[in-house]
Amino acid sequence: MKDSGNVRHAGRSAAPTPADWRVELAQAYRSPLALLEDLGLEPGQVDYFDPGTESFAFRVTRAFAARMRHGDADDPLLRQVLPRRAENEAAAGFGPDPLGEFGLGDHGGLLRKYAGRALLITTGACAIHCRYCFRRNFPYGSRLGRDALDQALAGLAADPSVHEIILSGGDPLVLDDDTLNGFVAALNDIPHLRTVRIHSRVPVVLPNRMHDGLLKRLAAQRLHCVLVVHVNHAQEIDTATRAALRRARAAGVTLLNQGVLLRRVNDSAAAQVALSETLFDAGVLPYYMHQLDPVSGAAHFAVDDRQARALENAMRGALPGYLVPRFVREVPGAPSKLPLDDARASASRPVAPA
Repeated sequence: MKDSGNVRHAGRSAAPTPADWRVELAQAYRSPLALLEDLGLEPGQVDYFDPGTESFAFRVTRAFAARMRHGDADDPLLRQVLPRRAENEAAAGFGPDPLGEFGLGDHGGLLRKYAGRALLITTGACAIHCRYCFRRNFPYGSRLGRDALDQALAGLAADPSVHEIILSGGDPLVLDDDTLNGFVAALNDIPHLRTVRIHSRVPVVLPNRMHDGLLKRLAAQRLHCVLVVHVNHAQEIDTATRAALRRARAAGVTLLNQGVLLRRVNDSAAAQVALSETLFDAGVLPYYMHQLDPVSGAAHFAVDDRQARALENAMRGALPGYLVPRFVREVPGAPSKLPLDDARASASRPVAPA
């Protein structure tokens, strides 16, 4: 891959500074053709399309792209981010709001799905646009901004049954330090909250974001901090990513991973075992492996439930139990994530394309 000349190489060992990640984010790929050129691929080798400047436009950080195999049209990282014409094909059971979230949020950006927890939409921005994203059509609009935050905080303060707040988006870690710290400080002032959970792909796709200043502030708060990263394939974890995750763990942050089962990305026992072992080496415990949320444009990623259960069983035979993630599906209205052998999960599954 061509060297941009300005971006810190993913494998360098120098400690990141607060300015590094902003430079890298600004230099992310915005054109599929530019990425394909740097990978040594001709447009005719991949069935892609350019979404242009639509709401779910193309975006890939150079740190993530640097881990893709040069000249490989089937690279598992490239498959996750390259827009393909299959996105434009309608599929039964796939729609814009797969988890029924559009009607949630009576307090600004606060979504309540499960007992004892609430999810706060902090931003609509991400460092990378994964083509299977279940919130690719989410109406962020009025759920963001000062008024929405005030409503959310008031809703949380009024409900002592909520003990854990989940910061989501978008991706919370694309917020600048001051904004993110403002969120956390406000949550610290709500006495019945005990845990703040941050869901983020940033430590993987933009590892320089995990600089010491950010981690010290997260570690210094009253709330226990859990960082749930999103890794789907062992190839996503390189030297810089591993260092970023270990810095977070050393700061006292609990690290978990949730992935998505994706056709031709991680739908083999070998890929799943390698992922769990690589995560553990980086200080992260596997948590969930989600069946694909049936969002419009993502049907070509779907894996059949029978194959998913077989993969989970194969992992149980190859790994200690603590390295086997729970294979689950999120079903709107269910009281929790559901294991794939639950009748409600099976009944709601979309049909995977042949």
